[in-house]
Amino acid sequence: MREGHDSLAALRVRVSALVSAAALRRAARDLARDRRVGARSLAGRCRGRAAEIEREARRFARLLTLRKRLMAAGAHCVAGVDEVGVGPLAGPVVAAAVILPERPRLPGLDDSKRLSRAARERLAREIHAQALAIAVAEVSVEEIDRHNIYQASLLAMQQAVAALDPQPDHVLVDARTIPGISSKQTAIVGGDGLDASIAAASIVAKVHRDAIMARLDGEYPGYGFGRHMGYGTREHLRALRRLGATPVHRRSFAPVLQLPLL
Repeated sequence: MREGHDSLAALRVRVSALVSAAALRRAARDLARDRRVGARSLAGRCRGRAAEIEREARRFARLLTLRKRLMAAGAHCVAGVDEVGVGPLAGPVVAAAVILPERPRLPGLDDSKRLSRAARERLAREIHAQALAIAVAEVSVEEIDRHNIYQASLLAMQQAVAALDPQPDHVLVDARTIPGISSKQTAIVGGDGLDASIAAASIVAKVHRDAIMARLDGEYPGYGFGRHMGYGTREHLRALRRLGATPVHRRSFAPVLQLPLL
């Protein structure tokens, strides 16, 4: 950088294009030698951005720790599995299974519940672009009412794993064990915030289910499915009392059980 010869505006543009911590720290060192107050302030911002990138890199590395340990012990293909939609009064339960590449590049990856909708959708696109395999399974309202929501969620995860190609030799699951699969399993309490593969599965499942609920919002107007995604919000409960239950409502759930069916 030729700070003494460039305007501060030009320096800000050049610095804004830097994406690596190393490049930002080099820029900060150069800017710190510039006598202008604005340049030195920009140097401070570069150091701050570099620190954020380094913190995120360390956090993401921790999300890969268990998978690396399993692969060092002989696993060749590790999948993360998670489900979404256990609590809502309407719509299916959805599970996703994801096999990430050896070195995924997914900055900001986290439990889907901690992310904004925009961040989830961005990450879902990146996961689909990078993953070695992804499978999504839906279990319908009818099956939820027939089996109960816990069994339905296990069925969704089982189906998602069965649909993976290649099949994993180890599966990481958020806080439960999936019946009926041959792969070794490790259950991790709070796994969608502790493991990259489970977090990726949680995001894929959430974005997939949100798209289903947005479609159902168009089919059954007045309930607000596209906003609350079927959860028992005040808006949803008021709509249920006013309009009755639709075929996509879970009849086995108490707030729906006594309502007339449209």
